[in-house]
Amino acid sequence: MEVKNGNLEAAIDQLLNVEKQMRFAGDVAGTKKAVTDILLLCFEAKDWKSLNEQIVNLSKKRGQLKQAVTAMVQQAMQYIDETPDLETRIELIKTLNSVSAGKIYVEIERARLIKKLAKIKEEQGLIAEAADLMQEVAVETFGAMAKTEKIAFILEQVRLCLDRQDYVRAQILSRKISPRVFDIDSSKEKKKPKEGDNVVEEPPADIPSLLELKRIYYELMIRYYFHNNDYLEICRCYKAIYEIPSIRENPSQWIPVLRKICWYLILAPHDPMQSSLLNSTLEDKNLSEIPKFRLLLKQLVTMEVIQWTSLWNSYKDEFENEKNMLGGSLGDKAAEDLKQRIIEHNILVVSRYYSRITLKRLAELLCLTVEEAEKHLSEMVVSKALVAKIDRPMGIVCFQVAKDSNEILNSWAVNLEKLIDLVEKSCHQIHKETMVHKAALKV
Repeated sequence: MEVKNGNLEAAIDQLLNVEKQMRFAGDVAGTKKAVTDILLLCFEAKDWKSLNEQIVNLSKKRGQLKQAVTAMVQQAMQYIDETPDLETRIELIKTLNSVSAGKIYVEIERARLIKKLAKIKEEQGLIAEAADLMQEVAVETFGAMAKTEKIAFILEQVRLCLDRQDYVRAQILSRKISPRVFDIDSSKEKKKPKEGDNVVEEPPADIPSLLELKRIYYELMIRYYFHNNDYLEICRCYKAIYEIPSIRENPSQWIPVLRKICWYLILAPHDPMQSSLLNSTLEDKNLSEIPKFRLLLKQLVTMEVIQWTSLWNSYKDEFENEKNMLGGSLGDKAAEDLKQRIIEHNILVVSRYYSRITLKRLAELLCLTVEEAEKHLSEMVVSKALVAKIDRPMGIVCFQVAKDSNEILNSWAVNLEKLIDLVEKSCHQIHKETMVHKAALKV
């Protein structure tokens, strides 16, 4: 063993002399070969300590060529998976990380090294440390990194932040990715880089395709919005997943997604965006495959009062079955929020047909007590979903909007115009009849 080590040291010293000569001569190819040969000798001898030492020493040589350092880091990265144990692997990654730190020409390699180290930390259960490591790298500034690899790296940062429940940082990181980037047609031929442009590297084989990254992005955003119970945004995320061609082609994948879209549309508060999504979903032909949900959405579009008890009895099993399907349960507050949305729908229906109604009658229509009906109505008025006034001593709700003086004057002006038009038409008709009568007398 000693002889082998002696031979190894002698061989390394010989190659170091060659490397020195090549480096001083400015021979890029020769320096790269000498450096990689030194690392290869250490690797074949399985002398990991010597390998780490040589990586550090070679990187610190005076006037070391950038190409040689890049080749050395890339060569050593191939040996990471060949390490005998976890401790040796972490040591090698840390050595390469320290060598590549602050060097713009090996920034991509450094990002990949940090990703590997973060994965190891995560497997050890140190999610906070893994997230902190990943956040050190700002891949969006790397010009030579492939677009898909950048997106995959940022998505990994977002995932780790969500795992540690750091929702504020997760939102900040997610904004680095524009959803429009997923709509770019990747099938188009890539433009040849012009002279002076950065050459974009090919992404590693384990990086998913752009459409797969789109699905991962929206799944992570669903996790983020689920924390805030933002049902409309969750629905929009599922809608984006539903539009992915690979999902649309497979009924076993798009049916659960479409179910989720329907549920979250119903759970979302009433506003113009929700109404638009509701109508566009109803026009989807695939909705005929799940008729119960089509009927449910039609009930919400139709301006009729929905009986909560009969609706819940019809859809309770479907609601509880969601936990066994894609995306899991709809949330702890979902059943309570569903009832709230049905009550809001019913109040809007009543406001459409009544200008004034007693609180007692309103409570009967909503199947609630007077106090509950007043509470829900007040909440809708405060959120500006509805305009109403309650006369509590009389127990009357007025849905009419109070007009100001300008509106009253405008309505009077319109009425006067209509009256003058009618007078003019009447005069014209009288004059016409007179002329016809005179003509008849002359004959």
